[in-house]
Amino acid sequence: MGIFEAVILGLVQGLTEFLPISSSAHLRIVGELFPSLGDPGVTFTAVVQIGTELAVIAYFRHDIWRILKAWFNALPFGPWKDRSPEDPHDARMGWIVIIGTLPIVVLGLFLEDAIDSVFRNLYLTALMLALFAVFLGLADRFGKQRKSLENLTFKDGLTLGFAQAMALVPGVSRSGGTITIGLLLGYTREAAARVSFLLAIPAVLGSGFYRLITDDGTGPQAGAMPTLVATVVSFIVGYIVIVWFLKLISTKSYLPFVIYRLLLAAAVVGLLLAGVLSAQ
Repeated sequence: MGIFEAVILGLVQGLTEFLPISSSAHLRIVGELFPSLGDPGVTFTAVVQIGTELAVIAYFRHDIWRILKAWFNALPFGPWKDRSPEDPHDARMGWIVIIGTLPIVVLGLFLEDAIDSVFRNLYLTALMLALFAVFLGLADRFGKQRKSLENLTFKDGLTLGFAQAMALVPGVSRSGGTITIGLLLGYTREAAARVSFLLAIPAVLGSGFYRLITDDGTGPQAGAMPTLVATVVSFIVGYIVIVWFLKLISTKSYLPFVIYRLLLAAAVVGLLLAGVLSAQ
């Protein structure tokens, strides 16, 4: 991978990570469009996502600090045991993020071989893009959208965690899966998006560093410098997208993303049938 390809893939990652259109699918597809590149690999994808997750931390830094402080103050042991959280909702959110992260950790380890191989088949990616486009459209149309983050329960947090875990299959979308289920559970568009961002922090950072540590060099290798460049680009672009996306969903529906996913799925199938893309 050259620096030019790294910049393009970093741009793609930053543009698509927080939108319900699957960043991993886009990296997989765009990588195939470079004749000398192909599938950039699971490790590259996981590491570059660290960049966009650092953008989440930067944007939500005050919320994250407030949640962490409240969670520690609510612990029944240690130096914080005699303190009370300033806001019990923040303390509960800390536990919800932990609980909601468990499904993707367990399933990610259990399905690691499939994630590296079967799940990266572009026909499957196209199917997931189309299928979850329909789910997102239905959820956005029929979800009651009355609940705020203060209404988030442990049960809903675990359910959203399983929704996030579905993104282990490229094409589902981490944000798309959690936002879809959040809407079906009755949460507002903004609440569903915000909890999606918070749930993704430990999952994405954990996945990225795990892949860095365990990569044995047998899969596709992008190289250290291109990976770093792509990660930096994804951070900058990702931060801009967060600001834009949260403003957009406060007044607009997810219909444009539904249409885009369906068109992209059709385009992928067409390119596969034409031999432009390689399925595996």
